Amino acid sequence: MMMAVFAVTALADEGMWMAPSADKKTAELCNYVVSIDFMGTGSLISGEGLVLTNHHVAYADVAGLGSDGHNYLEEGFWARSREEEIPIPGRSVQFLRGTIDVTDEVQALFESGSVNPQGIMVMRRLGGILEKRYREKTGYEASLSSAWRGARYYISLYEEYRDVRLVGVPPARVGAFGGDEDNWEWPQHKGDFALLRIYTAPDGSSAPYDPDNVPLRADKYLKISLKGYREGSRTTIIGFPASTDRYASSAKADYMTAVQLPIQTGVRGAQMEIIRKWMDRDPEIRRKYSTHFFNLSNAQELYLGELQCYKRFRVADEKRRQEAELDAWLDDDPARRAQWGDPVGALRDRYARVAAAERNAQYFRECIIRGTQLEPVASRTSVLAGRYSDDRVPGVRRTTERNYAQTDLRVERELFRYSLETFYENVDDALLGPFQRELKEHYGQDYDALCAYLWDDSWISDPARVASFLNPEADMKAFLDAHADDALVRFFMDVKIGTYNAVISDAEGDPDISSLTRTYTQALYAMQVDKKRNPYPDANSTLRINYGRVKGLSPRDAVHCDAYSTVAGLLDKHNPDNYDFCIPEDMLRALEKAPASMRLNFITDNDSTGGNSGSPVLNERGEIIGLLFDGNKESLASEMLFTPDFNRSVNVDIRYIVWILREYAHFDRILSELGL
Repeated sequence: MMMAVFAVTALADEGMWMAPSADKKTAELCNYVVSIDFMGTGSLISGEGLVLTNHHVAYADVAGLGSDGHNYLEEGFWARSREEEIPIPGRSVQFLRGTIDVTDEVQALFESGSVNPQGIMVMRRLGGILEKRYREKTGYEASLSSAWRGARYYISLYEEYRDVRLVGVPPARVGAFGGDEDNWEWPQHKGDFALLRIYTAPDGSSAPYDPDNVPLRADKYLKISLKGYREGSRTTIIGFPASTDRYASSAKADYMTAVQLPIQTGVRGAQMEIIRKWMDRDPEIRRKYSTHFFNLSNAQELYLGELQCYKRFRVADEKRRQEAELDAWLDDDPARRAQWGDPVGALRDRYARVAAAERNAQYFRECIIRGTQLEPVASRTSVLAGRYSDDRVPGVRRTTERNYAQTDLRVERELFRYSLETFYENVDDALLGPFQRELKEHYGQDYDALCAYLWDDSWISDPARVASFLNPEADMKAFLDAHADDALVRFFMDVKIGTYNAVISDAEGDPDISSLTRTYTQALYAMQVDKKRNPYPDANSTLRINYGRVKGLSPRDAVHCDAYSTVAGLLDKHNPDNYDFCIPEDMLRALEKAPASMRLNFITDNDSTGGNSGSPVLNERGEIIGLLFDGNKESLASEMLFTPDFNRSVNVDIRYIVWILREYAHFDRILSELGL
């Protein structure tokens, strides 16, 4: 791997370290960890392109692959031969092949005037130049990223494979056992894994799906260990964590706690209750909304946990202590203060200015933009009507058809009714569009009547007219002209998010929060370097390494949890009357023959976040002993602040995965491929 060299001599459990910081052995292991389109992580585990990742990373793909009466989410899927492995449309995986420090090249572009460092879309402009340069130089896909808000810049080089196929996955009631109720909790008892395979052209090069493609040939890959672990065993996690904000200011922590998170969790919690009620009534609605509800639930649990942890662990106070140290460091040298100014005070001022405007914008986003899955239909068709073009028609039709295939109009109507009331009760009248204001004056708080007026006569909520719209033989322009006064479309399009953003911008002033945050972060970085603290950068979907150990948890006073869960605990949770806790009958029969003490999941104090899902948990010999799939609720302050006594990564024990393959799925061909 072509890696720049980092001067990192001491690695702590806290921190997501970039690949060049690793020792030679760990750097070699990085070759066998893949990004799954930068939404999750996987491990190459055989010489024939087999990849191990999480069930929930593959969830949407599995949901979209069911055909001929098969529901692979409910039934699971096990390809009994290579011919049965199912191509996953649009799915790719990426191997990191190098990381290069290009900070000097970026500075040269700034100094030459080729790129304005204060201009808009700076990263896009820089990426356009440097990614092209390194793509042509190396033959790999190149991606530019920054660390410490532009203190350093890096190019990551990726080898991408575009033919990925589903090999095996357990039913959702095994892979996602416990549902959203167990999400972010400990103990858990999930079999959260899936098996994919990478295919290439016959010559080994990357190629899109083709029946003549062959499995990826690999001389080396990650090995599986069935020897287990004990309390205190060292662990290494390698993956592609999406984002952290460890350099956030106290002003942002206060804003998140007082404004953004309460609104998000309040609205999304109510939306989930509506969807869950309908899913429990009708299996077909459960099928349609499975992916949407899963994503909504995952985000809701995350945001609610963050809100609770920011308060419990007094994140804003910890940030204020850090800021006091920064201010003292700046005051120690007049040149520093002249260079960096007062970013702490300026950020406090800006967040206070925008709080009310941000509150309005949050309600608009949650209730109007994402309050119902039919808003995108209104916005796309409205744009098409305003700028009609024949070449746009097929794309709009395809997107609209996809939207309706994943929704039920009864559910969407109830979601819309809730969004109407929540929007009108919380957004300042001055920010309503003229049509929205007219409706409020006419209907007042009679939201049932207002919902009926907007929804019941709209073409968007009428299956017959939707079918007419989707008919490729229909005259699209004539249809849109005939429905130009549709009240529901008018309501959605009456005001755009740009109006809300403009109010925020006016309140914010110049320099804005983004610029001040960049200055603040770079000042913190400079202080840490000056004090020889070996800082690590925030996660940003580039490959990272973290070190930890298997460790139990004491989440609150007088409570202690062991570091692992067992079959006995899984059987205790089994409830045939609760979908999320109902073990499939064939799985139940197999489990009743298993040792009650067999370990299923375990926890470590590794530092991880979203995007790490599917990351291999490695022992000291670099062998896979588990698969990371979650964190615990007490760790959710770690977006901004790592809490070493409470932070845990939740992992599937590799021995449970192998047991499922052997005793439940009878997946002998894969066990043979793995040498097990």
